[in-house]
Amino acid sequence: MSQDPAVQSWTCSYYLSSEKQWRPGRLSLTATHLRFQEGNADDFLVCFPLSCINEIKKESSSYIFSSITVLEQGGAKHWFSSLAPSRNAVFTVLEHFWRERLLSSEGKVTSKTSKGKELIGIVSGSQRRLEDTTRVLHHQGEQFDNIMSGLNKIEGDLATADRMLSVLESPSWWPFSGNPWKRPSSKEVQATGQNRGKDGVITIIPVVFSRHPDVSLRPGHLTLLLSALEISDCDLRTLHRYERQDVDDIRVVSGHEMSVRQRFIGKPDIAHTVISAKLPDVLPLLEMQYKKKVEFMGEAAMFSDKMRLSPSDRSPGWQKDSWLLDTIVTSRPCRAGEAEVLTQEQEVTNAEAQELRKVLTKLKAIALEAEGELERQDEALDEISGSADRAILSISKQTRRMRKLL
Repeated sequence: MSQDPAVQSWTCSYYLSSEKQWRPGRLSLTATHLRFQEGNADDFLVCFPLSCINEIKKESSSYIFSSITVLEQGGAKHWFSSLAPSRNAVFTVLEHFWRERLLSSEGKVTSKTSKGKELIGIVSGSQRRLEDTTRVLHHQGEQFDNIMSGLNKIEGDLATADRMLSVLESPSWWPFSGNPWKRPSSKEVQATGQNRGKDGVITIIPVVFSRHPDVSLRPGHLTLLLSALEISDCDLRTLHRYERQDVDDIRVVSGHEMSVRQRFIGKPDIAHTVISAKLPDVLPLLEMQYKKKVEFMGEAAMFSDKMRLSPSDRSPGWQKDSWLLDTIVTSRPCRAGEAEVLTQEQEVTNAEAQELRKVLTKLKAIALEAEGELERQDEALDEISGSADRAILSISKQTRRMRKLL
């Protein structure tokens, strides 16, 4: 726990009530714990999980000014003051991670959760992730279709230009030379890109963010769309929209912090720093959508390696949809007196096993659909490449013919 990387850390002072004095040091926040380390000490003076916090408040008195107090479930109260860069910035981040931690554990019971329910939760999360990925993949396929429509229109225009050049190249006395400027009717001209549909929302997560050069943090939301990123306030009013093609780089500082930038020539760049407890769920989608524009810095590179397991790291039976159940739902001979105990200790019940099979079957269907879409897109890429080559050759040929007419 003490080795967990810090999401954020700040210089501050901690009030040690046993000695009635302030101790300078550093307050650090991880995804699960809040801790304070004094000066150059090796151990943490205070360390407690976020789930044990009852209240985080801004307080001040005649003796203490601009402080943040943290109240634990046991009644212990911790005072932090002299916070840099400011009390408001630190409070915003602490409150965000504390609330998200409470929400994530809201549905958990105090008793031991069965292994089957844990596995169902893991597999269901994988299903949602794969569905999001498939949605992005289908959007990419629609973009390929739009490109093909544009190339088909270009080929049609080039064919029309070829006929016009043939008329211009023929002598004026040739009886079959018609009016080269006669254009087809407007009903024959097909418009492309009209049925792209509305921009789909992939996911929305709560964040705290700042816009450079302002370093003050405020709560809001990050919306990941099929073709854009949006920064909005707590009421989901859009403050800034990054179109997909306008994003120049996304730097992932840690598993919970990243920055998005759009460069300009002749005016300042637009950049936002985003911090969120839910960011690890969004990073794989960002990495897939923006590919080479996403850069993992420092410890975030290790985080990325954890997200992408190589085939050699996977279990030998990872392709089978029943390997998980076969390794968990096991039976062994038992005596009559042990029957009740074994029923209580069974890790996965039959109902949970059936639920797992349903989810795994659905996962397999989604994976097969994604595989079919990838094959279709590979064929579309080959067709786009061939059509582009034909268009380039036709344009070069017609350019030479027009130069001869001059």
